[in-house]
Amino acid sequence: MTYYFSHVVLSVISSVGFGIIFNAPRKALIHCGLVGMGGWMIYLGMTDSGIDIIQAAFFGAFVVGIIGHMMAKYYKTPIIVFIVAGIIPLVPGGTAYDAMRHVVSNDYGQAIPLATKAFIVASSIALGLVFAEVLVQFVIRITRRKKKEF
Repeated sequence: MTYYFSHVVLSVISSVGFGIIFNAPRKALIHCGLVGMGGWMIYLGMTDSGIDIIQAAFFGAFVVGIIGHMMAKYYKTPIIVFIVAGIIPLVPGGTAYDAMRHVVSNDYGQAIPLATKAFIVASSIALGLVFAEVLVQFVIRITRRKKKEF
């Protein structure tokens, strides 16, 4: 119980913190935290269930994209405010750091797999955001067509 509670709190704090760093509007900071928490909880739940981190990062970013779109529409704020702060908990910074630490130590055998893993996870995050955008645009297009028919 405290494990998940601490993850919820820390994901909200990190998203709000990066919202502050990226000059998000003050009224949107809590919402940025909620977007980041949503993506992180999907990621955490999937990884705790034994699902690979690449797939978990994809679906976490997909959820960030969908929730970010909903928040942007509801609060009439640019979507980038929510998405940039929301993906921060998913970014594989620790893995990238470990890869660079091994490079500096001339331990390339350990560095290459870590760098590859960080790159693939970062790519899956980008793909999750792109798929969310495509889905939202698809739904908007279908909704507009339905309105024109009536």
